[in-house]
Amino acid sequence: MTGAPETADSVTDATVRRAGYAALIGAPNAGKSTLLNRFVGTKISIVTHKVQTTRSRVLGVVASGGSQIVFVDTPGIFKPRRRLDRAMVSAAWNGAADADAVVLLADATAPVDAAREIAHGLRGNRSHLLLAINKVDAVRRESLLALTGALKDTAPFARVFMISARSGDGTADLMRYLAGVMPEGPWFFPADQMTDMPRRLLAAEITREKLFLNVHQELPYELTVQTEQWEETPGKGVRIGQVIHVRRPGHRAIVLGKGGETIKRVGTAARLELAGLLDCPVHLDLFVRVTPGWDNDPEHFRAWNLDFE
Repeated sequence: MTGAPETADSVTDATVRRAGYAALIGAPNAGKSTLLNRFVGTKISIVTHKVQTTRSRVLGVVASGGSQIVFVDTPGIFKPRRRLDRAMVSAAWNGAADADAVVLLADATAPVDAAREIAHGLRGNRSHLLLAINKVDAVRRESLLALTGALKDTAPFARVFMISARSGDGTADLMRYLAGVMPEGPWFFPADQMTDMPRRLLAAEITREKLFLNVHQELPYELTVQTEQWEETPGKGVRIGQVIHVRRPGHRAIVLGKGGETIKRVGTAARLELAGLLDCPVHLDLFVRVTPGWDNDPEHFRAWNLDFE
């Protein structure tokens, strides 16, 4: 590990205002969304065991001492095949290029090749670069040493951190370091704001997460969710209407399930989580619509802050 700048760990005076962006970048399933949710203290980015769950840039706003860190959870970097894939990968690299600090998350349980390739892509990045080896609680120490040795010199990383985003081990040290390297200046967001994600999009993402967990093979990547209705009634909560867009009639049948059991299971799980997040009763209506070209519709790309071109 290389030594840290003196200012990185010494800025604890809450009277010194700092604010900046820290991009979380890595291969699919490296643990970026799990780490973001841990830092923020609540769920703002969906998490599943399947790759490419995150499609758009998600901001999480965290105050640490006198610093406000705006974490940017980016889609996983992989070899794109479709327009949507290319837009997702482009969003990830753009997030890294625009950040004050970049944290490359490397999955300690996965082959090193993907993380090494991303590290090579960061060589020309002018941001403050950090390497975080994630899921350290799932491998032996010898494996961690080998992985660190294979990655630490592939880009000019200022520090290497060993963390577990799931358990929280090592994440406080990473947070403290990031707080110290943010530029001095006023905060970008109100102190109580945790994300800039519209509630309609967050609700759609929660439902998409439940679909990822309940339908399998390639189908999760063939669908998307759009919130079309949001009606709040004082004392009665919110009524949310969402459309699940699928490519083919056969996909619609799978999402509905036998006797509608799959869509009911998805709706119940999404409704309960949304009620907890919104702290009010939620009535959720789900409709499944066959939309063959949804992934080439600029409207969906705009909703995810992705570049259609």
